[in-house]
Amino acid sequence: MSQIFIPTSNAEQWAQFLAEPVKHWRQGYSARTLAYSWQEASGFPTEVGSVLASQFPSAELLLALPEHKVPLPGGSRSSQNDIWVLARCNGQLISIAVEGKVSEPFGPTVQEWQAESSPGKAERLAYLLSLLGLSSVPGTTRYQLLHRTASAIIEAQRFNAAHAVMLVHSFSQSSEWFHDYAAFVSLMGGSATENSMVSVGSRSSVSLHLAWVRGNASYLSK
Repeated sequence: MSQIFIPTSNAEQWAQFLAEPVKHWRQGYSARTLAYSWQEASGFPTEVGSVLASQFPSAELLLALPEHKVPLPGGSRSSQNDIWVLARCNGQLISIAVEGKVSEPFGPTVQEWQAESSPGKAERLAYLLSLLGLSSVPGTTRYQLLHRTASAIIEAQRFNAAHAVMLVHSFSQSSEWFHDYAAFVSLMGGSATENSMVSVGSRSSVSLHLAWVRGNASYLSK
């Protein structure tokens, strides 16, 4: 993968990075909604900045990479972040993995993902658990939440960032799938509420934070 990145001038340019642009670049779906929300913001979208401010009161967005892939061991498929953000607050860097949602679920559970077992999957799960400081996870845990959080930590390590944030930017006005996120936060030792961020301690020498932010509904019609 090239290490050269070209800035976008409008949200429509984000579509080219999707695995299936025709299928996923649709009005009311997360990819398009998230792109317009972030592209039209001056820095962080207002609601995201407000939640981040509880822990990082002067956070500054340095760069944001749409559909950013973070390699993981145990196979060729990377963790593809909807957006990966490098931010700064009080001289410290922050790695933020953003997962955009409207009504889409968080994908298969760990049990479903393991249905077709392989040495690669065993290696990957062991790696993720080690990185997140977990000895095991319930089979009902959403696999996507594991590897998306891991990608925030991996990039924090790569850029020598003190903090990692896994942030769900959900445009569902009925908070669909929040219960899955809340179960994951509980597994990590925290207690989840909407429009808030919870710190769950040091994981792999990085301070880890988890957040759920409700997006501006006006972007659903973009």
